[in-house]
This record gives sequence, structure tokens and C-alpha cells, in this order.
Amino acid sequence: MALSEPALLAGMELVGEFEDSGYREPPHLVCRPDGQVVRLPTLLYQVVRALSALPERQRTAAVAEELSRETGRQFTADHVAFLIDKKLAPLGITTYSDGSPPPLTPKSDPFLSFRFRVAVLPEHVTWFLSGLFAWLFRPLLVVGALAVFVAGEVWLWSTQDAGAALRTVLSSPAGVLLVVLLAIASCVFHEMGHGAACRYGGARPGAMGCGIYVVWPAFYTDITNSYRLGRAGRIRADLGGVYFNALFVLGLLALYAATGNPLLLVAILSVHLEMFQQLIPTLRFDGYYIVADLTGIPDLFKYIGPILKRVVLRRPHDERLRALKRWPQTVVAVWVVFLVPALVLQLGVVLMNMPRLLETDWRTVNSLVENAGTSGNQVLGMVAACIQILLLTLPVVGLVLVFARPVRSLGRVIRRRVSRRAPA
Repeated sequence: MALSEPALLAGMELVGEFEDSGYREPPHLVCRPDGQVVRLPTLLYQVVRALSALPERQRTAAVAEELSRETGRQFTADHVAFLIDKKLAPLGITTYSDGSPPPLTPKSDPFLSFRFRVAVLPEHVTWFLSGLFAWLFRPLLVVGALAVFVAGEVWLWSTQDAGAALRTVLSSPAGVLLVVLLAIASCVFHEMGHGAACRYGGARPGAMGCGIYVVWPAFYTDITNSYRLGRAGRIRADLGGVYFNALFVLGLLALYAATGNPLLLVAILSVHLEMFQQLIPTLRFDGYYIVADLTGIPDLFKYIGPILKRVVLRRPHDERLRALKRWPQTVVAVWVVFLVPALVLQLGVVLMNMPRLLETDWRTVNSLVENAGTSGNQVLGMVAACIQILLLTLPVVGLVLVFARPVRSLGRVIRRRVSRRAPA
């Protein structure tokens, strides 16, 4: 005898169809209480929707009747119980068909994802702050701001000596600290741009905070709710951070034009580096999410294996590729064909230059330590030296960790192939 009827877990939210998706059969989205968005095929979503709408009494049989009516196929209570027990409950969406709770389902841990996050601003604060800046995404304002940004870039790079400014600032510990603080402020404003773009599109941004991406300190804004938007709204949310970086540069340019302080010019250079980094599509920066939202395929990395098998080994399309529409599949294939050589090339360059890089960094670190106490302010000198040492070491450690997982995966594949071919 059943303990009780199945039900959705408390706090489960039905979002609806994933708009402008890259799948032949558009999935439907369900948001779990922990914020994880789960993609469901149409049939499973119909089960979830029926569970949320039908009364608790004899719910399994009622869901079967509802499915039979909607699909034109015959479903029984046993069919519904199977779908719940084998598909929905393991995903942490429903209880089991006998009413027993499902096991705790951890959030997915995709390749090169953001880890060790700590929320600093809760969702209601992010909602308020993003509302203060959402008006900046009005089309005329965006066009005007970008036109002024391009004009400022032309003036900056054609008339100013960035090298001299950089040498001046690096010789001053206080200057280094101020540039770092301005870079941090730019990163925070970048994240505010994501939240404001999300709110402008009609979705609710989540918490803002900081954490570690691979080994680099980073800020984040939870814009998972942008999946409720169409393609244009999602890409606007992806580009919102870089757009706010451009606005930050305009503010620095105005101050630099008024004061001529070289520190501001170096701060502008640091913001440019941040913008360039964010637009790189190989790691999970904004450029990656732009490609993902353009194609309507949330996790591009899981298609690396199927694409390589198809392109390199000439294997037939597997189920994952057959589920994609033709043009998103082409875009993902181009991305994979670009990504793999780029990562291999970066790994090769790192391995070839690692000894020289470590030697140069070691000399630079020793020089920074020796000169830290000779500046006018020893405390500022030591703090500036520590920051510069951290900036020197993080890229080396980060690149090693970025490539460690693919190398381990490749090693496992090679070992499996060798073990299969080895004589018994």
C-alpha cells in the first residue's frame, strides 16, 4: 500500500519552454529550490505541470488521465509512477511515487565552473541596486554611450603615452594600490551590469558575491533567471558586464582629461584587460556564455567529445548531436574546433616557457621584496609588493590547474585504449 501520493518538492517553480533553444525539441525549464535550473523534455514537464495542478487524492491516476488527454497516447498510473521514480525524483524535482522524499541532489559541477562562492549581497539588495542602473540599457543611451566610447578610444590610443604612465605608476606603491582598487571597482560595476541587464529584460537577478575561479579571485552575479528570457535578453545580460566596463572607462577618461593623472591611464588599461579577458570564449567568461546563449545550448563543454568524434574520427552523430538543430550544431562544432587547438597551443606555450617564466618571476619577486622597504612608506611598499607577487604567481598556478583536468582525462582515455589492446 502506498504511503501517500507523489508531489513536487516545496519551492519548485515551473518556468516554461526554453525560448530560442538550439534543440530540435525545445526543453522546458524547472527551477529547483536551490536555484538549479533543470531542463526537461516535454513529457516529463507535462507530468510536473499536472502534479502541480491536480488535487492530492489519487494524483498518480489523475496525472495518467491528463497525460493521455494531452498526448493522445494511453498512459496508466504505473507509467506515471515509473517516470516519477526513474526520472523526476532522482533529479530532486518530486518525491517518489509512494511519497517518500528523494535523496539530496547536489548542484551540477560542470567543467571549469565557478567554485567556492560566497554571496555578499542578497537577492533583494541586488534587485534594488540593479534597478538603479537598468535605465542605462535603453537603446538610444546604449548607442550614444558606445559612440562616445569609440571616440574616446581613438583619442586615447592615438595621443597618449601609456608606456610612460605605466612606468610612473609601477614605481609608486601608492599608485599600484590605487590602480588595484580601481580595477576592483570596475569588476564590481561589471557585475552590476549583468544584474541591471537581467532586470531590464524582465528577469530577477540573484545574489552577488565573490569567490575563486580556478585560482583567480573573481566576482559574480547570479543571472540564472535570464534563462526565462529569449535569446536577445540572454545575450543582453551576458554583454551587460562589458558594457558597464565601457561606461567605467568613460568615467576614467573624463577624469584623466581633466587631471592628466597617469594613474587613471593605467587604470583604464587594466579595465581594457578585464574586458578582453571577459570576451574570450574558451573559459567560462562572458564570451563563453554569449556563444552558449546565441546557440541556445547552455553547456557547450559537454559537446567537445561528440564533436571531436564526428569531425576527427568520422563517427556517426550520437544522440546528443542529433538532438541539436543544424545551425547551433555548426556553431558548436566551430567553437570546439577553435577551442581544442587554442587550449593545446596555450598548454604547449606554457610548458615550453614555464622554466623561463618561473625564473623571471623569481627574479621579479626577489626584486620586489628587496625594494619594498626602500620606498618612502614601508607599509605601502610591502602591501604593493605582496599584491604584485600575487598577480605574478596566480596566472602560472591558474594555467596549470586549467589544463590539469583535460590532461588527466586524456590520460584516462589513453590508458583505457591501451588496456583494451593489451593481450589477455
